[in-house]
Amino acid sequence: MGEEQATYEELELESNRLARLLAEAGLRHGDRLCLALPKSVTAIVAMHATMKAGGVYVPIDIGSPAPRVAKILAAADPRIILTAAAAADLLDDLSKTGELSSPVAIGSVEGPLEREGWKSSFTCADVAAFSADHVPCSTGPDEAAHLLFTSGSTGTPKGVVITHANVLHFVDWATSYFETRDSDRISGHPPLHFDLSTFDIYATLSVGAELHLVPPALNLIPHKLAAFIRDNELTQWFSVPSIMTYMAKFDVIREGDFPALERILWCGEVLPTPILIHWMERLPHARFTNLYGPTEATIASSYYTVPDRPATETEPIPIGTPCAGEALLVLDDKLTPVETGEVGDLYIGGVGLSPGYWQDEEKTNAAFSSSPNGSERIYRTGDLAKTGDDGLVYFLGRADSQIKSRGYRIELGEIETALNAIDELRECAVVGIESGGFEGTAICCAFAPAAGSEVQPPDLRERLGVVLPTYMLPSKWLQLEVLPKNVNGKIDRKQLRELFEAEQAA
Repeated sequence: MGEEQATYEELELESNRLARLLAEAGLRHGDRLCLALPKSVTAIVAMHATMKAGGVYVPIDIGSPAPRVAKILAAADPRIILTAAAAADLLDDLSKTGELSSPVAIGSVEGPLEREGWKSSFTCADVAAFSADHVPCSTGPDEAAHLLFTSGSTGTPKGVVITHANVLHFVDWATSYFETRDSDRISGHPPLHFDLSTFDIYATLSVGAELHLVPPALNLIPHKLAAFIRDNELTQWFSVPSIMTYMAKFDVIREGDFPALERILWCGEVLPTPILIHWMERLPHARFTNLYGPTEATIASSYYTVPDRPATETEPIPIGTPCAGEALLVLDDKLTPVETGEVGDLYIGGVGLSPGYWQDEEKTNAAFSSSPNGSERIYRTGDLAKTGDDGLVYFLGRADSQIKSRGYRIELGEIETALNAIDELRECAVVGIESGGFEGTAICCAFAPAAGSEVQPPDLRERLGVVLPTYMLPSKWLQLEVLPKNVNGKIDRKQLRELFEAEQAA
């Protein structure tokens, strides 16, 4: 990443040393270690060191507001937090809430850090004193490798447990299907707290290829993203569709561009067909594959490689067929398979399924159940789907209030929870509409101010930004005297979506 790089030998030796340092700092088998680190080669080393020490790593988005990170720390209950100067302000805010009190140890991957209220008890400069020999590890394949926290409808993020076996099953399938080899040069675009990065990291390293971490700052500069692919002669690009849409909208891809690029993969949301056509027309030498799957099913559960340029801009792109060891089930409300062409709820089963949510049996039991024949666990995705006459599965949208925006899975209820804490609002509701732009689904907030209040969207956005990450902030606002209600007296969200869609069309 940029000027920072590591060879496989350096990754092995440095992670061995760091694993021993972490053990001396108190990390024990099964303990959680939070990575409050910017995306970097050092963070990849720390992931490996944590697992070698028998720990479970928890990547943290250091750009998230402290109140949200505090909830993650409270749930993960880490033994150690590894951090850097880039996250010092975040740790300052956490210190004020008591989240950094003993027995949490703070380690710095740079030099010593000392601020008012907290300081690092060790630094990675200390690793030189530790042996670089192989670290014996007793961790089993069904034990947790990491926890990934996703948006929760109650306002509390949910920790998805991902095991070593979960990741390895997908990596084994993917490297075989995509014929990944040691001469590949592969992008590492997603942030490290996003599950798609798991594929980039471990699939690349499992075959001895080059992993090129994409600096986050490039996401706002489409021509520099194109230059990154071009200059690094990448053979594989994997990102959320919003990035591909962004690059297409700014027309930064030349005819016959990226001659080394063999594979373009996307996951996390729907890639608009016109955008796919844009890419395929300019890169006829590349193969395009749609991957689908929620965090609870580890990276992806199905795939579809597009055989030809779509004939029309309205042609739907299927999510395809299950990856090896996975299962896609389209069921009705009685968990009975629906007929071909009929709409049903999409469930996933197979080797990628997470054991559930970290220390939350109630949420786990609500999301995971037994298959129709009772032979295996299945997970309800909350998506609607159908099986076409071609035998492929087609995604049809969300069945609940969960959306995908900019590749992130977002519970609209978490945004509403934060809004409802603002005294100046009498009532509010958050809905999602298709934006037609790079973000995918636009987050829309309708609100009615409390009596005597003159609160405006810029103020609401600023207030929300204190407790929610940027990608969860509404981009469209509508002030009403009273929100529309249905016959049951509930807020009529369908009517609100229609209002926002009409405004967008106008």
